[in-house]
Amino acid sequence: MSKILDEFLKSNLNDLKDNGLYNEINVVSGANGAVINVEGQELINLSSNNYLGLATNEKLKEVAKSAVDSHGVGAGAVRTINGTLDLHVELEETLARFKGTEAAVAFQSGFNCNMAAIQAVMNKEDAILSDELNHASIIDGCRLSRAKIIRVNHSDMDDLRKKAKEAVESGLYKKVMYITDGVFSMDGDVAKLPEIVEIAKEFDLITYVDDAHGSGVMGKGAGTVKHFGLEKDIDLQMGTLSKAIGVVGGYVAGTQDLIDYLKVAARPFLFSTALTPGDTRAITEAVNMLMASTELHDRLWENGNYLKDGLKSLGFNIGSSETPITPCIIGDEKTTQTFSRRLMEEGVYAKSIVFPTVARGTGRVRNMPTASHTKEMLDEALSIYEKVGRELNVIS
Repeated sequence: MSKILDEFLKSNLNDLKDNGLYNEINVVSGANGAVINVEGQELINLSSNNYLGLATNEKLKEVAKSAVDSHGVGAGAVRTINGTLDLHVELEETLARFKGTEAAVAFQSGFNCNMAAIQAVMNKEDAILSDELNHASIIDGCRLSRAKIIRVNHSDMDDLRKKAKEAVESGLYKKVMYITDGVFSMDGDVAKLPEIVEIAKEFDLITYVDDAHGSGVMGKGAGTVKHFGLEKDIDLQMGTLSKAIGVVGGYVAGTQDLIDYLKVAARPFLFSTALTPGDTRAITEAVNMLMASTELHDRLWENGNYLKDGLKSLGFNIGSSETPITPCIIGDEKTTQTFSRRLMEEGVYAKSIVFPTVARGTGRVRNMPTASHTKEMLDEALSIYEKVGRELNVIS
């Protein structure tokens, strides 16, 4: 190995470990459900994005196996050559109905969506107003576009209005976009979409909502935009198919012209092999299930509220979450790591999240209850939280 690379790696790894910022990766044996097996230990799982339990759903497994039998294990090509299967067309038509838009396009991941769509629509002659707590994939997509990036204070509508006015009236940019998460994944708060739309109309901003943590969760399952009834007002709706939907991939939904353009201009669509047949068919089945019934959605919210109330009554700082995402904010990074390890030792898997994912001094364990958890599981988790919280003086 290069000596300079070796020194670089050792120095940075040691620094991360010394400051409680090094992330230990745990290996799950078997399926990622409400209870998981990590290194031979059965743990109540509160760290999965599998909000509705669909990642282990029997019906989805059946249709995925059937698609493998009929279409093979891989799509065989990029979408623009001969990798567009009838299954992909069916999925995208289903997604458009689900999101209330004219059309939709599927990508290989939610991260790919933001890399693709932002770069395709925006360029160095434009400006992007971006909420300061937006997901890393949004930040990377903005950087790739080469547009001027203007950071907006988190969910601060006065700051958005001020910076939108400055950007538009400066005459420096051909287009100005405002981009925000629908649900912010670290704190569980929801974007102020009605106010955002009002400001966007005033200054003719392009609006982009990353609803990775809202799809399947907000709007009776159809997402944050649908929750506010703004399907006709948001230009680009992006979402993931790997969280509440339970499989893998992502999508962008909007007008037919937007989707037609992305299919000829979005680089991950043009240069990366399409979603596999099994995944594609399972996603379509999952979305159809959500359109047919709100049972899983309702159970998720019931469990989320139950856990949130329990943690709050114990004295934990759960921030200002408006969704089932429930952080327990510890603060100090090393204490946060210790807290997470002790939870695991006692039977709860709740992963620590520290800088750079969240700001320094705001370390937390983030709880993600799902529709698959039982009240007995949640009660046991709360009991363990109380024990460890008192032991480490996180609660009194």
